[in-house]
Amino acid sequence: MAILTFLLIGWILSWFRFERLFSQAFKELFNKEVSSATYYFMFLLIGILGEIVLLFQGAYYEFFLNS
Repeated sequence: MAILTFLLIGWILSWFRFERLFSQAFKELFNKEVSSATYYFMFLLIGILGEIVLLFQGAYYEFFLNS
């Protein structure tokens, strides 16, 4: 669920041109051009890390126990 949440946040932020801000900041920091795919991929990675944290905190314990 965290993956979808972070992708939705990335999509909503793109309405406010956050994607352009991210691209410009990435270019200035690392001297690399990035696309919108990189922007959404970063939100995907954050969501995956969130899911891993939830897994280790035991949030999915009951889900796996009842399956």
